[in-house]
Amino acid sequence: MLILCAKKTAGRVLLAGLLGLLAACISVPPLAPGIGQPIPWTELPGWSEDRHAQAWPALLNSCQKLPARDAQWKAICADAALLAVPDDDIARAFFETRFSARQVTGHNGASEGLITAYYEPLLHGSRTRTERFRYPLYGRPDDLVVVDLGELYPELQGKRFRGRLSGNRVVPYYSRAEINHAPKPQRPPTPRPLSGQELVWVDDPVALFFLEIQGSGRVQLTDGKIMHVGYADQNGHPYVAIGRKLVESGALKLEEATMPAIRAWLVAHPDQAQAVLNSNPSYVFFTLREPEASGPTGALNVPLVPERSIAVDPAFIPLGSPVWLDTTLPDSRDPKPFRRLEFAQDTGGAIRGPARADLFLGFGEKAERLAGEMRQRGKLYVLLPAARAMNLP
Repeated sequence: MLILCAKKTAGRVLLAGLLGLLAACISVPPLAPGIGQPIPWTELPGWSEDRHAQAWPALLNSCQKLPARDAQWKAICADAALLAVPDDDIARAFFETRFSARQVTGHNGASEGLITAYYEPLLHGSRTRTERFRYPLYGRPDDLVVVDLGELYPELQGKRFRGRLSGNRVVPYYSRAEINHAPKPQRPPTPRPLSGQELVWVDDPVALFFLEIQGSGRVQLTDGKIMHVGYADQNGHPYVAIGRKLVESGALKLEEATMPAIRAWLVAHPDQAQAVLNSNPSYVFFTLREPEASGPTGALNVPLVPERSIAVDPAFIPLGSPVWLDTTLPDSRDPKPFRRLEFAQDTGGAIRGPARADLFLGFGEKAERLAGEMRQRGKLYVLLPAARAMNLP
């Protein structure tokens, strides 16, 4: 009897060991990056606490573009047009009945990604070049050529090449260093490559650089008038973060590489500033825009709504989509939760990856301060059009 029990016990131990070994060998692969499966609304942190009616103008802005692309959006926007100014409860019910919520997964299965912010800066400028106002803000160059590669190679659908003609060849467009090339003292002097394309001249090259990152802004002229400028195009070179360059060189620590710290370093090191700026070969061109009360336009070509519009990577999140943002506002002592319904209405050279967003904060000192400090972790939940049900509000 003792021998039989010992055999049973040994068998159980062996079986448990084998099961443990098998479990150790089986690893669950991380979720694929991008938009996942539908989840209940109760799983969206803070969903019931948002002022959903405040997001309604952003929804109507997306409805200016999306119905022409998608039949489901056509029906959604037709319903939205019937509700002129809904209250929070009606707006929340509208989103819950027309959409399904899906969490966005980052690379390597990460549930969180980087959330930054941008704003509309104010620069000072002149319509003519002077000793003070000598840094040009360029419009879209006449010789900039955009080639839609998808028309030539179907596998490259959505990819574009920007360049210029050199004889009978299309070559890469001028880099930032080439555009900012200062002519050497000689007779006759060598003109800048974009001479004659200036929209306005400003007094601060660092502010001009950060205007490119923001994508739109205002320039106060010497007569007090305000010139509104917005993104027109880009030179086709990849965006390189100068903050990363400063960290790699030892000029700043990683935790110090905020926009105010980067700006302060550039101002304090004018002899090195241009070389640092030129390490980002990407260059943005601008266009004059009407001073519409609704704000600047984003990549979707609709007005952006402060604190309700975000920039995303359209390779993962469809432009125009509602996105639930779960993050915090910067505060070293006690970061404040920031959970709101946003709309993906813009893109950016630095906004790459699925769980990545850039929050538009609008214009003013508070927007500038928050945008400069914001490098938070956060989660994104995309709202995709759902099958319509009966008796919707």
